[in-house]
Amino acid sequence: MPENLAELRQQIAALLPRLRRFGRTLAHAREDADDLVQAAIEKALTRSDQWTPGTRLDSWMFRIMQNAWIDELRARERRGQTFLPEEDGEHVGDGAAVSGSGSQLDAILVRKAVARLSEEHRAVVGLVLVEGQSYQEAAEVLGVPVGTVTSRLARAREALQELLGEWP
Repeated sequence: MPENLAELRQQIAALLPRLRRFGRTLAHAREDADDLVQAAIEKALTRSDQWTPGTRLDSWMFRIMQNAWIDELRARERRGQTFLPEEDGEHVGDGAAVSGSGSQLDAILVRKAVARLSEEHRAVVGLVLVEGQSYQEAAEVLGVPVGTVTSRLARAREALQELLGEWP
């Protein structure tokens, strides 16, 4: 539990890899994910008085990110922009992706399959399957009942199995 703003900054900095991973799960594009992480950190630091010491900082940050992403999607909709999925050519020229092991290629396929899920399903997959949050923690971050997390995760897993079955 941080005693001051400097300690809070250090703990948020320690969460950066997880925040970036969750950002990529929500936003697909690396640039959008980085912008999302930056926006969430700025919000957290300017509203640090709203965090309750003794509670999980990671859940609080994930919640801020989820809300910031929803706000971004709404803003894009208002501007008439469409969200484009991760470009197929993102890994062109990446020698490791082409010549690497099957597990690297599998990871790319899984990432692309997750990118095709709905926003709600990507968020729950990111929190529970990627970040290891409990169903209760994910429910708190997303602001939904635990049963909703359970059903979204079940549907997301089914969709992923179906999507992954499309690729060799």
